[in-house]
Amino acid sequence: MRYISTRGGGAPLPFQETVLTGLARDGGLFLPETVPDVTDKLAQWRSMGFVDLACAVTELFIGDIPAADLKRLVTTSYASFRHVEVTPVVEVGPLHIVELFHGPTLAFKDVALQFLGNLFEYVLQQRGGELNIVAATSGDTGSAAIHGVRGRERMRIFVMHPDGRVSPVQERQMTTVLDDNVYNLAVSGTFDDCQQIVKDLFNDLSWRDAYHLGAVNSINWARVLAQIVYYFYAAFRVMDKTGAKRVSFAVPTGNFGDIFAGYMASRMGLPIERLILATNENDILTRFFTTGSYAAAEVVPTLSPSMDIQVASNFERYLYYRAGGDAAVVRGQMEGFASERQIKVDVGSDGVDRLIKASRGDTAATLATIRSFHQDYGYLLDPHTAVGVYAGEQHLDAAVPMICLATAHPAKFSEAITRATGEDLAHHPLLDGLGELPTRLRRVSASKEAVAAIVEEVVGK
Repeated sequence: MRYISTRGGGAPLPFQETVLTGLARDGGLFLPETVPDVTDKLAQWRSMGFVDLACAVTELFIGDIPAADLKRLVTTSYASFRHVEVTPVVEVGPLHIVELFHGPTLAFKDVALQFLGNLFEYVLQQRGGELNIVAATSGDTGSAAIHGVRGRERMRIFVMHPDGRVSPVQERQMTTVLDDNVYNLAVSGTFDDCQQIVKDLFNDLSWRDAYHLGAVNSINWARVLAQIVYYFYAAFRVMDKTGAKRVSFAVPTGNFGDIFAGYMASRMGLPIERLILATNENDILTRFFTTGSYAAAEVVPTLSPSMDIQVASNFERYLYYRAGGDAAVVRGQMEGFASERQIKVDVGSDGVDRLIKASRGDTAATLATIRSFHQDYGYLLDPHTAVGVYAGEQHLDAAVPMICLATAHPAKFSEAITRATGEDLAHHPLLDGLGELPTRLRRVSASKEAVAAIVEEVVGK
């Protein structure tokens, strides 16, 4: 399998080179040259455990890692998860919830970033050299990425988070990691500012090459690839339990990476009826799939900070498929967005997309959903998951089970849980002990130059 840029530049790359490159050199994002049709594999895959299924799915997209090595990478990546199924599915009221928070940092990002950390180490061992990872986080990516690469040789990680705009627990999960190869940067701006700095550094090609830059944000294709697996895993479990032939998924959405993994699973042949895209007040994606207009607005701080995003990086991958693989169209759209902050597409009789429907769950809806699921079912939802559950409930179909993605453990957002229920219910021993630990971070202005200076200072040493 080889990979091409959504903007059409450069020669196709093999998988390992794609992983190390992160963002294409023309500013586009990588996608596989072809999407494998797995319709004839579904019956065989249906009975597999998570690790075997992950090997079966990912090997279709790799090609340059021997099967035995891939099996070892995958097995190692999920050995640290606290549930034997890795991503178990539970039935709660009218919904099925796939719990993606059993990894080291209690967030769905662990599923991809444990794999990516091991993958980076494997590739560097094969090829030599080093990697300096520059990442942006709206909350969970940072801690998951740090725990994926902390203490590893040949790697450093510089994680930017918007100062004061992540939850206290999310910040401490990052800043209490004191390994020599970990650098936490609190940026005076929004997540979109952090994300733009990452892109600006990658688009400075000579600087990028000189400092051996690597990416762990979902601009890296390996992130999306790892997340495709749990769509298959959850769908199989629910179809086996209910006898249904198709399923729908409700996905809390910020950067469009998680739901794009579901979109890819559908293109591969997984029988998905609907993907319900759920946003909070930062609803650029809901507005797009409702009106056809993708127009940036100001970021609004909410109870679900990992979704407080107005420019979704992975959306470009979706635009590529919507344009029928015409990179010139995508390039024009992204150039237009850079100057006008807006993209418009036609809306047909099925809306913008027959597969993807969108809903907006604001703060009031989030709190009400947390409260009702605790009262009615004794189940705690974190605020991000609550946005997805709220959206899923708006699109229930008696014939098609609805699977909601639970993206974080509720203890990561205990203040929101207390506000919703009136009780201090959300705890986890992994998080309760963070308050006593020392922390380390550097505050920095929201500019490419400021962050680049820190990387140069550290790497120069």
